Amino acid sequence: MGRQHSDFSRSAQRSIESESLSCEERSGACRMNLLSLQRTMAKAVMQPLTPSEHMSKRAPNGEAMSKHAARFIKPNDRLTSFERLEIYNRQYWWRLMSSLAEDFPGLQAILGNRRFESLCKAYLTDRPSRSFTLRNLGRDLQPWLKKNPHWAGSKQAIALDMVRLEWADIEAFDLAAEEPLRPADVAKSAGGDLRLKLQPYVSLLKFHYPVDALVLEIKRFNDDTEFLSNAFRERRKRKRVTAVARLKPKTIFLAVHRNDDSVYFRRLQAAEYGLLLAIQNGKTLGQAVNEVFGKRSKHSGADPAHVTEWFRKWSNLGWFCRPPQRHNASQNSKKR
Repeated sequence: MGRQHSDFSRSAQRSIESESLSCEERSGACRMNLLSLQRTMAKAVMQPLTPSEHMSKRAPNGEAMSKHAARFIKPNDRLTSFERLEIYNRQYWWRLMSSLAEDFPGLQAILGNRRFESLCKAYLTDRPSRSFTLRNLGRDLQPWLKKNPHWAGSKQAIALDMVRLEWADIEAFDLAAEEPLRPADVAKSAGGDLRLKLQPYVSLLKFHYPVDALVLEIKRFNDDTEFLSNAFRERRKRKRVTAVARLKPKTIFLAVHRNDDSVYFRRLQAAEYGLLLAIQNGKTLGQAVNEVFGKRSKHSGADPAHVTEWFRKWSNLGWFCRPPQRHNASQNSKKR
């Protein structure tokens, strides 16, 4: 290419066929269009840092990064093109790493700071951000960790439980809330053919370890900055994590939900979980009850009064909303 520095005077150049051109030759110079610049800049900025947290000496295309940066970053009287680009590269990674630490403090406590940092770098390298918001940064962390168990080692089971819980926490906070059915509406419509829908922000989870209690303790440790030193706080977290990880695995059922703009964890009985899961999967009320309390079920002897009380509580919490109306083929043909 000709000149070292990019030159922009208008939007991306296009040919007669309206195809985007990567650059335009003028008197031996090359003008990079906006789209090409954005992609080149993004690749450089999103390239992982070195172990010493500096920008790599090699560009994604293999050439020297100093030469690569000079093609689209102009130096000034204080910084070279490489040094200016390095600022963006470092800030990008530091911001993403801090975001994952904010979203997954429980996982960080389980793995320890160093291993958590290494895991985050590997995850972000394999699954770079594709969203405009940092909120979605950890969306693929649970399936990624499941495919890469060596990052959690012997703590894989409790780490997966924690990641699922912390992602459900994020979803519960900001997923949509539909118009809830009032308890009276649910009671009035109760019948075998009734089909309910759970609010989008309600997550039903099954764990092997009490990670719900653990993450609340960890958050309390993190918030208690007035009386506890960092070293003492980290020791307490490690001690608590070790104690929980040594527990014999035991199935725990949990609902993660939102109420008055706050996220809550609610422990469930196995039958409660089964009913809610069946409803969430689109079963009618009659189908859900038969599935959980049928003759072959271990819950077949459950007290109906308990089930009624469960539905009353769930309705009061606003967990139910109306499902989309279903129209069968015959109804559609009649309308035509």
